[in-house]
Amino acid sequence: MMEETATVIRCPGDGWVTVEVKVKNACNHCDNNDTCGTSAVSKAFSPKVQRFSLPSDEQYEPGELLKLGLPESVILKAAAIVYLMPLAGLFIGAALGHFLADLSGLSSSDLLAIALGAGGAVSAWWLGRRWAKALETNSQPVILSRLGRAIDGISPAS
Repeated sequence: MMEETATVIRCPGDGWVTVEVKVKNACNHCDNNDTCGTSAVSKAFSPKVQRFSLPSDEQYEPGELLKLGLPESVILKAAAIVYLMPLAGLFIGAALGHFLADLSGLSSSDLLAIALGAGGAVSAWWLGRRWAKALETNSQPVILSRLGRAIDGISPAS
């Protein structure tokens, strides 16, 4: 189970709690982050906080810290969908293009293989994106424990 610390934003008492999670990246832990181009790009384009609502049977106070958990299987499925589906589409499309070119007797089978390979990769990426969004909506983090309130001046889970 992957764990993250979240801060309660509001808990209206309707069975939901709104939390905020500070997004961390690997560039925050390197000593060279001032001179690293990847760090600059990451800081410029990545969101700093992420807000979402979770179902909850308990009442929480705004500012309270919660430990959230998400099963690793969700992360692995999403990574497989995002990275492996377009790669499989590329290979299947290229093989199909090469096979069709050989079947029709074209002298340049590479061009058809490239075109169908690119089309297969884009199609698989599009399907994978839709599948990943469905996986995301069906995969809610769960509240593992109540951590209390943060001490002023100290950020949680630093």
